[in-house]
Amino acid sequence: MIKLKKMKKSNSLAIANTTAVTTAIIFVVCRVGIGLFPDLSFTLAQSWFHGIELTKLGSWNLTTESFILGLVSATVGAWLVGYLFASLYNFFLKK
Repeated sequence: MIKLKKMKKSNSLAIANTTAVTTAIIFVVCRVGIGLFPDLSFTLAQSWFHGIELTKLGSWNLTTESFILGLVSATVGAWLVGYLFASLYNFFLKK
């Protein structure tokens, strides 16, 4: 007979905060990479979008405003996803 270990409840706020900070760090590193290597960034992004020709969309728009908006929206979105994930995990753990 297999004994199952009781799973611990997760801390929703800790997971949400961790997810948000991780996303913010990745966002900043990505932004720096785009600034330093724009051609490589286009090639990489194109490979993620199944070969869609992204260069026809124009060049990168690397303004301070777009950076801040992207950073804030990605971080808030990641926090919400992390909180929802942990809350659902805890919900299903009870079942």
